[in-house]
Amino acid sequence: MPLVIALLGILALILLIAVVKLDTFLSFVVVSLGIGIASGLDVVEVGNAIQNGIGGTLGDLTLIIGFGAMLGKLVAESGAASKITDALLDKVGTKNLQWGLALAGFIIGIPLFYNAGFIIVIPLIFAVAQASGFNMLYVGIPMLASLSVAHGYLPPHPSPAAIGIQLNADLGKTLIYGLIVAIPAIAVAGPIFAKTLKNFDITPDPTIFGFKPVPKELQPGLGISLLVALMPVILLSAGSVIKGYFPDNQFVLLIAQPYFGMLLSVFFAVYFLGIKQGRNLEDVSKSLAESFKDIAVILLIIAGAGALKEILSASGTSTYIGEMLQHVNINPLLLGWATAAFIRICVGSATVSGLTAVGILAPLFGSQPDFQPELMVLAIGSGSLIMGHLNDGGFWLFKEYFNLSVKDTLKTWTVMETLVSVVGLIGVMLLSLVV
Repeated sequence: MPLVIALLGILALILLIAVVKLDTFLSFVVVSLGIGIASGLDVVEVGNAIQNGIGGTLGDLTLIIGFGAMLGKLVAESGAASKITDALLDKVGTKNLQWGLALAGFIIGIPLFYNAGFIIVIPLIFAVAQASGFNMLYVGIPMLASLSVAHGYLPPHPSPAAIGIQLNADLGKTLIYGLIVAIPAIAVAGPIFAKTLKNFDITPDPTIFGFKPVPKELQPGLGISLLVALMPVILLSAGSVIKGYFPDNQFVLLIAQPYFGMLLSVFFAVYFLGIKQGRNLEDVSKSLAESFKDIAVILLIIAGAGALKEILSASGTSTYIGEMLQHVNINPLLLGWATAAFIRICVGSATVSGLTAVGILAPLFGSQPDFQPELMVLAIGSGSLIMGHLNDGGFWLFKEYFNLSVKDTLKTWTVMETLVSVVGLIGVMLLSLVV
């Protein structure tokens, strides 16, 4: 019965989100209530489990995602993202245009959440396409593949950060491994795939681009733009390595904390991308406050997934599933990827699929010998990106901005996302052989 109840609950979740179109957070809460009561928990236990799941999941994650939103807001508003892109394109020239765009997209994608990054790079893609004579898909796919990889693989993005915290993964090590796996995924799904779209005939509508670029004379310098955008990567990666040599040094341990690294990055951005650019602190603070509007829905989705995870744990369902799956002869990394991929295809949301998958399978992972949670974060993250189609918000965002038919969007966006996912899995499996 525990397995039947869990499967019915996941099916109900998929139907509520994908068919009924009920709010995702409400869907999680309703399904959590149903699984809890059906499993024999009394209403007080169900309520406590939902509250504990929400609180325990958000915890440190609220700080990481919140500071990440603030940093991304300042990188976008200051013109730092445009500065990085323009400089890279000047360096690489037309011959290596796609690779320069892929690198620019990746750097921009580290501090920015996917939707925000998408809206920012679209005008850049349009401008580069006009200047180079190539179509927007040839120019844009490399940047968007990079954004997608950063969104699915790398902390401090919401899904990988939340999955990492639930699996007790070292986020700094996850980031290092993620950067390694990201390189081939971006190369295949970005520049290599885009070459097949060189002669794709599309006519984008220039009036749809609502983002207003910052004039070049008001943009920050390239050096400071790069440093601020990459600071979370530098601090998280360095902290993960250094704390191994100084395990008892309190200052080193503080720097290695993901939330503290993000906080330092925000203060750095406040000064160099805000005050140094002529804005007063009050104006910058308003931008920081507005950044939380972009993550409110994401935090609620993560909270709902945390409630479901706790219900599955409190009811004993997770333990039952974990014990059952221990006898299944399948690589845990492949199982994590496949579970997230299945939910992604059904639900559409990469965040929902990743968090739901880890909630179901976490007990199994913890009991595996030589289990490396950092690799599992990447396996689930890559699975959560596969085959974005008609139930994926990113699918329609891409379709409208590139002015494509549904058929052509399936041939471009859906294929790109699938390549990102499959190459990501291959990269994780290969990495597991050497780390």
